[in-house]
Amino acid sequence: MHRSFPGSLALILVLAIVTACGSPAPAAPTTAPAAPAATEAAPTSAPAATAAVAAAAVATAAIVAAVPTEGTLTQESPLPQVSPLGGATTPSGSAKIGDWSSPAPTKLPANVTLGFVLGLTQDIAVYGQSQKNGVQLAVDQINAGGYLGKGKLVAAIENSTGTNEGAIAAMTKAIDDDKAVGVVGPTLSAQAFAADPIAQEKGIPVIGPSNTVAGIVEMGNFIFRDSLPESSVIPGTVKQVLSLLGVKKVGILWGNNDDFSVGGYKVFKQALQDNNVPIVDDETFARGDVDFQAQLTKIIAQKPDAIVVSALAKEGALIITQARSLGFTGPLVGGNGFNSPAVITQTGQAGEGLIVGAAWNIASSEPLSQDFITAYQAAFKAAPDQFAVQTYTAVWLFATAIRRADSVDPKTLRDTLAGIQNFATPLGNFSFGPDRNPIHSPVAQIVRGGKFVVLTAETAKANPVR
Repeated sequence: MHRSFPGSLALILVLAIVTACGSPAPAAPTTAPAAPAATEAAPTSAPAATAAVAAAAVATAAIVAAVPTEGTLTQESPLPQVSPLGGATTPSGSAKIGDWSSPAPTKLPANVTLGFVLGLTQDIAVYGQSQKNGVQLAVDQINAGGYLGKGKLVAAIENSTGTNEGAIAAMTKAIDDDKAVGVVGPTLSAQAFAADPIAQEKGIPVIGPSNTVAGIVEMGNFIFRDSLPESSVIPGTVKQVLSLLGVKKVGILWGNNDDFSVGGYKVFKQALQDNNVPIVDDETFARGDVDFQAQLTKIIAQKPDAIVVSALAKEGALIITQARSLGFTGPLVGGNGFNSPAVITQTGQAGEGLIVGAAWNIASSEPLSQDFITAYQAAFKAAPDQFAVQTYTAVWLFATAIRRADSVDPKTLRDTLAGIQNFATPLGNFSFGPDRNPIHSPVAQIVRGGKFVVLTAETAKANPVR
């Protein structure tokens, strides 16, 4: 699929998600066999086993029922037109994002194609749809403001679905058929490990907007990311949880068959060990599982002060609801996979007090962050999440490299991307390090009143250790 913005299915998708989320809402499809039934009794602080199982089953069914499937978004779906937004970048500098001080390019072709490998269906659509919105907003602004001179930025969006094979096919199509000079994506780290070597071999620069595990940039010198690795986020989050909530011992539950969840688990475990925090139980699950009561029952029986979870959004939402249904009232701490408003919608009251490390929070006072939020809400009638803002930023990073280089030669773009330093973005002051990893400040956040807020001594008070 090769499409040029303005225009996107994003607005339709957002409205559809909002409608579907009226009850405990969307998460993901294709489920693996349920985990084995619990063999231990729940702790005495939990409700009766029968009631707990029934409550968890109801919550699970509600979440799974609303999942987008492959048929939810097709490559043939018509794209509604979204007009360029007020406040889009202009040569006069009315918008602040972008390097307007560098000369306008004069040597670019009429159309400059960037490829986007995004998970728009299956269980990762909760991330990919927000990313698609971020792409549309950035491309609309760049073209409306003439940021590339007479060149028009064209977005070639390819759906990676939820599989590594889908990501490989999408990456290949973006490069070989769409003739992309650079690629943003894929959505998942596991997909990046599968598909990025294709771009590396062909010499096409890639920016990973949501690839946070170790080993991403090590795949080659054409691979960048603007998503902070978990190693830059989780340790600080753990320290804040320990200091603000008085946590002394924890249980861990993590997905053992996807790169993101495994990577997050390793960073969580190391951070806990570095702070001398006992891990009273360590349990695993597989991506696609829907019943976590056996593992949670074992963890809760050990009376942890908090439960740490490394999971993607679908499984994460189910774990949250089932942990609360089993009577656990302490803090739940998650990784980057929880950084979606959909998790809050899906979990309802059970998600209150969820703590997540992040690269960005919607309450950020950064002027460019506030500009982004205003523009996003005007275009899509919904609040953005971290996945939208990181993808939006990735488009602007590529566009800035193209403008500065006045070239679409992939090697030249790679070298120009690597030189981006102290660039003002909605994520804050952004630089690429010498290893092509992003440099900017992370934030710890907590769910309060159905939304993410910055974790502070004040916001933590409502969620004391039980």
